[in-house]
Amino acid sequence: MPQPQKLLLLVPLGSPTPVLLKELEGPISLQLGLASVVSKASLPAPTYAFNKDRGQYHCNAIMRRLAGLLEPGQSMVLGVTDVDLFVPDSPFVLGEADRESKSAVLSLFRLRQGADGEQLRRRLQVEAVHQAGHLLGLSYCEDARCVMFFSQTPQDCDRKQLSLCNNCRNELNKLNR
Repeated sequence: MPQPQKLLLLVPLGSPTPVLLKELEGPISLQLGLASVVSKASLPAPTYAFNKDRGQYHCNAIMRRLAGLLEPGQSMVLGVTDVDLFVPDSPFVLGEADRESKSAVLSLFRLRQGADGEQLRRRLQVEAVHQAGHLLGLSYCEDARCVMFFSQTPQDCDRKQLSLCNNCRNELNKLNR
């Protein structure tokens, strides 16, 4: 009997629009075989996660809040925000995923750097597929063109393809068995 398809909840946090998040559904489905749906409710900017010493927003606090939004039938959640994100060991992150809580967050803040509308849309799609890949169990990839490569800058996103390399595709197939 085939397993029911996993469903990813996409949640706008702050100013990203549901229309922007809707544009993530196709690439996530095409690359990962993962259905996604945009939340009917958008959340306010994650002021609760602000760290005044850093002037940034802590990913873990946001992901904890997102994990509480999952409803029956929804397997995992990805929040999209426009605030500058951090984890304690890095100056900043473009996004972060936690497999245990089945939650991830990514930010447009740094992806906007030097990007026109089309380039920003592609960067967002690349990072959304990347974070959703982590939620499905994929690790970072050493192939700089693979969507699962660790992006340290928006330019890394530009170099990546919007697809998995053969190794990561094989790994995803194993995870889905």
